[in-house]
Amino acid sequence: MSRKPIGVFDSGLGGLTVVRQIRRQLPREPLIYFGDIARLPYGIKSTRQIREFSLQNTRFLLKQKVKAVVVACNSSSSAAYSALKHEFDIPIIDVIQPACAQALSVTRSGRLGVIGTDATIHSKVYVRTLKRAGGGLKIYSRACPLFVPLVEAGWFDDEVTREVIRRYLKPIKAKRIDTLILGCTHYPLLRKGIEEYMGPRVRIVDSAEPTVGKLASLLERNGLSYPGSGRGRLKVFTSDLPRNFIGIGSRFLGEKLRGVKVIRAW
Repeated sequence: MSRKPIGVFDSGLGGLTVVRQIRRQLPREPLIYFGDIARLPYGIKSTRQIREFSLQNTRFLLKQKVKAVVVACNSSSSAAYSALKHEFDIPIIDVIQPACAQALSVTRSGRLGVIGTDATIHSKVYVRTLKRAGGGLKIYSRACPLFVPLVEAGWFDDEVTREVIRRYLKPIKAKRIDTLILGCTHYPLLRKGIEEYMGPRVRIVDSAEPTVGKLASLLERNGLSYPGSGRGRLKVFTSDLPRNFIGIGSRFLGEKLRGVKVIRAW
């Protein structure tokens, strides 16, 4: 089992930020990534539909003989994590609980902000998770649905993007938060603009690092850490291949995307 790959899925490209962190922290681990581009975005869909997509994506990864699955999608984590844990007898990690744990460890005032897709924010999963872990918190949430298409279009540092950031985050900034959770794996590509607008006193929490930290602990605890040497192989599958996928995906990953295969996972 330890020599089998780790499976990662997302609704699109955003989960490659998690893959990037895995390759940084666990460079020997082989990886299989599935991006469900054909059904993007998940964030505007119903809970039932997101759950069904997530089950299908996980079944595809299990056919690839993975030893663990990382749900690198906040919409799927909020809508389907419990169902996935119930359905499959394999280690499954979401991106929400690790991000919340890190946010609680760095906040000084207990005033936190959360931004994400419509599905993630309306599920209130971050609010519930944070409040279970600590009392007396003030949590302010905001859906930012335009962030995903801006990132998918490659508009990381654009005048239009900066204006959208300002309009979405102005109400949260007014609440004097000291910690902001990026509740979507696409959002780290907009981190520079978000940090510039929020200012140096606000700490930004990106779920990738704490998620991979939790993954590393889980693999070690269960004797699943890859025993070999060298750099693990990455295989990338997608349900569609837009013209800009390779270029933008490479920016998410921090290295050139190679050998992307288009498949139907359902």
